[in-house]
Amino acid sequence: MITVLRFIGLANAAVWFGAAVCFTFFIGPGFFSGDMKALLGEGGYPFYSGAVAQIAIGRYFYLQYTCGAVAVAHLAAEWLYSGKKAERFTMLLLGVLLALVLTGGLILQPHMKQLQRVKYGLTPATPEQRVQAASSFKAWHAVSQTGNLVMLLGLVAYLWQASYPSSGPRFFSAQRMQ
Repeated sequence: MITVLRFIGLANAAVWFGAAVCFTFFIGPGFFSGDMKALLGEGGYPFYSGAVAQIAIGRYFYLQYTCGAVAVAHLAAEWLYSGKKAERFTMLLLGVLLALVLTGGLILQPHMKQLQRVKYGLTPATPEQRVQAASSFKAWHAVSQTGNLVMLLGLVAYLWQASYPSSGPRFFSAQRMQ
C-alpha cells in the first residue's frame, strides 16, 4: 500500500510541476506570439489573444486546484497509513503552494480579467479609466508572474521532496521486534 501511495504522490507532484513548466514556458507565450498576431490580425491581436489566454489560464487553475487537493489527500493518507506526521517542511511548502494557487486563481485572475475588459472597452469606461486599467493590468501581471516564478520554484522543491521516501512508519510491527 505504501508503494501505491508513494507513486500517487510522486505522479501528482510530477504532473503539477510539468503542467506549470509547460504552461509557463510554452502554452502561455503562444497566445502572444507572432503566429497568433498573424492569425488574428492587427485589429484582433491584443484583445482576442488575451481573452483566449484568460480562458486557458482559468482551466490551468482548475488543474492546479486538483493537484493541490490530491497533494493534501496524499499527505493525509500517508499519515493515516503510517501513523507518522508529515515533515514540517513538506506541510509548510504545500501550504505556500496552495496559498499561491488560491490567490492566483481566486483573486489575481478575476481582477486581471476585469482590467482587461476595461482596457479594451468591453466595460463602459472613460479613456482615462482605460489608460489606468492598462497601467494597473501591467502591475498585476508583474505580481502574477512573480507568484508564478515562486510557484515553479516551490514545485521543484515539492517534486524533490516527493521523490524521496520518508523514513517509514512510526511504529514497528511485532514481527520486527522478534
